[in-house]
Amino acid sequence: MLGAVLVMVLALAGAAHAAGTSKSEKKAIQSFAAGRYDEALEIYANLYADTLNPVYLRNIGRCQQKLKQPDKAIESFHDYLQKGKNISADEKAEINGYIKEMETLRDEQARQQQAPPPVPPVQPIPAQPEAPPPGYTTAPPQAYPTVTPGPDQQQPAGALVAQPAPAEAGSQPVYTKWWFWTIIGAVVVGGVVTAVALSSGGTSKPTCPMGTVCL
Repeated sequence: MLGAVLVMVLALAGAAHAAGTSKSEKKAIQSFAAGRYDEALEIYANLYADTLNPVYLRNIGRCQQKLKQPDKAIESFHDYLQKGKNISADEKAEINGYIKEMETLRDEQARQQQAPPPVPPVQPIPAQPEAPPPGYTTAPPQAYPTVTPGPDQQQPAGALVAQPAPAEAGSQPVYTKWWFWTIIGAVVVGGVVTAVALSSGGTSKPTCPMGTVCL
């Protein structure tokens, strides 16, 4: 009697475990189909830890394949081929195809990590304006804001304007020179002397003898 009860308890426990496993597997399948690969991976990892069924290794590898984890996926697929039982030739070919796909992805990720970062494009240097010729300067627009030129007299921006010639260093007006006034004084004195001489002898009549008229 006791043995029969023990067998029944074990059977119920096994049925409950099987029912729980089916529920977890259904949730894992739904998560995988919905693209929630992290969630499906966690469920399959727990199922393998509880049952050690090699089939879950294949499913773990598929989740890692979708998550772009080539090294982990390759390891999971190799474990499945080693521990799986009654694996058909077609399934082995399928798993080997997954492995090659992950090896290609692994090599591509390695090349991307080793590739140098892209060089940003060089910005062109703006052209500098040409310097004006000697004696000219570039006039700014509206050089005389107080004067409003006519529509035909407006000076465009950047027009060339003649600059006055710079005065020589040390040059002074002529009237500030000493020799200028010396010449002026000599001319004045000469004129005065000439005028006096003319007024004293040039206009007086000579003494005429008695009874004669001097012209």
